[in-house]
Amino acid sequence: MKTTTYIVLSFCLALSSCNTTPKPVVYGEDGCHFCKMTIVDKQHATQFITKKGRTYSFDAMECMLNHLKETDVQSVDKFLTNDYNEPGVFIDATQASYLISENIPSPMGEFLTAFKDGKATAKAQSENDGEVLTWKQLRERFK
Repeated sequence: MKTTTYIVLSFCLALSSCNTTPKPVVYGEDGCHFCKMTIVDKQHATQFITKKGRTYSFDAMECMLNHLKETDVQSVDKFLTNDYNEPGVFIDATQASYLISENIPSPMGEFLTAFKDGKATAKAQSENDGEVLTWKQLRERFK
């Protein structure tokens, strides 16, 4: 009976250790996993979480996309990005829309910014010019 209890407890512990929720970024202290710069910009930080629960944080979308060139994307559970209009709030990067506009600087100089939805992106584009991209188009561009 004790063996069965230990097996069940071990299984529950293993499941709980694979947490795939975002890890809070400590802005001004945490470093970008790709370029090693300190993450300070709450409007451009990104993160992905593996299926095993490991979190990788980046100071900009372009760093995450460049890191993904060396990563088994099948191991990723969630792609997250900050919403430009809600600094520090992570949203699903695969559902976000993106604007590349030289009028909105980003940490690594690609002028790449994420927005929660197409309406917010269209508004930002009308105010700043630039090119609108989906997640799929963005991934293609950074292959």
